[in-house]
Amino acid sequence: MLPAVFHKRNQDTLKRMSPHRFVIVDPGHFHAALVQKEMYPEVSARVAVYGPLGPDLLDYLARISRFNHRAGKPTRWELDVDASGDYLERMAAEPAGSIAVFSGRNQGKIHKMIAALEAGLHVLADKPWIIRAEDMPALEPALDLAAEKRLIAYDIMTERFEITSMLQRELAQSADVFGEQEPGTADDPGVYMESVHHIFKTVAGLPNPRPAWFFEVMEQGESLADVGTHLVDLVQWTLFPGVAIDSRNDVDVHSASRWPTAISPQQFRSVTGEARAENLDYYCNTRVIYRLRGVAVKLDVLWNWEAPAGAGDTHLAIYRGTRSRLEIRQGAAEGYRPELYVVPAAPGVRDALHRRIAELQARYPGLGGEDKEGEYLVTIPEQYRVGHEAHFGQVTAQFLEYLKHPDRLPAWENPGMLAKYYTTTVGVALSRRSDASGRAQSGS
Repeated sequence: MLPAVFHKRNQDTLKRMSPHRFVIVDPGHFHAALVQKEMYPEVSARVAVYGPLGPDLLDYLARISRFNHRAGKPTRWELDVDASGDYLERMAAEPAGSIAVFSGRNQGKIHKMIAALEAGLHVLADKPWIIRAEDMPALEPALDLAAEKRLIAYDIMTERFEITSMLQRELAQSADVFGEQEPGTADDPGVYMESVHHIFKTVAGLPNPRPAWFFEVMEQGESLADVGTHLVDLVQWTLFPGVAIDSRNDVDVHSASRWPTAISPQQFRSVTGEARAENLDYYCNTRVIYRLRGVAVKLDVLWNWEAPAGAGDTHLAIYRGTRSRLEIRQGAAEGYRPELYVVPAAPGVRDALHRRIAELQARYPGLGGEDKEGEYLVTIPEQYRVGHEAHFGQVTAQFLEYLKHPDRLPAWENPGMLAKYYTTTVGVALSRRSDASGRAQSGS
């Protein structure tokens, strides 16, 4: 039988050794394991894990075991697993740590998070926190509960730690380089993003299995509600740094549509290990057009079956300013890794860019710029290209800093979270009202 929680005597000993201890709740997605890809001085090596005994939990345990036994910089995690039928009640009644980590089934996740907050645990939760507009009324009370109990509830927004996104944000605030953000229209938006993910992929060097429930949109969430959370967050974070976005007045979702990716029974079996008799129309592609404080934004959030050889997930982000466009591209021309380009629309952009890069070198030594036939590539040293998996450690380290200094948690984070999930859930609801041809219906 798997071991249960520590005796209180051992819990007290661990608290003296380290200020924090992870409580992993129902780890149904590999992102939960990526939080533990490295060790943290502030966090005990001993981890409490609560979840139903099944493939999801076993996959998590296998990933942690691989981290502990890898050749380079192995981790030292020790796991106490409670796989009892009432694991959620036991987690809330006998909190064996101080930080609850959530990553997995998205339907009802917010209510599990509220239970953790009520038990006095900080919360570090993978996106998305909610996938339905009907769950919006639970989100604000959850944030209020955290504030009332002086706890931190933090969304794992890894894309804020991608170096090209960080530099795009910096340049978007440069009047000499970017100018002012063009408001754009629904047909010619001021901001356009395309995110392409792949169902069959490799994570931490191994093929990544997916549970069958991953393909249930009412459980996992559609693409806009899931991956689209990152894109909506990046738009807010890039265009309006330090601004508390008001979901009631600053966001207007104009239109949305969705369409499926077809998955054959053979493909389904190869990624889930489970049999299926018929093709699956997996509704994992969404387009949404909305206005954020007057700026027209268009997002395409897409899932294909498998990336071309040598490629992976891709990200395209275009911000259109009065003096230049700032474009992150990640196609074949870039070797399928993100690169940041500045495309001038006014004279003097080249000199302004080189001045701004010189200023940024104080924070990013080695940063440079290269002329590319009328546009400019921001050259980024390799030490800043840490990769998506490492971003989970960076987010966790930031979260731990907020635990040390709660007053440093920005005041705009919670309003921004409400606006972000308002945008994604309203967009999903609107897309479901699209007709079968994919023609979007107008919305308010």
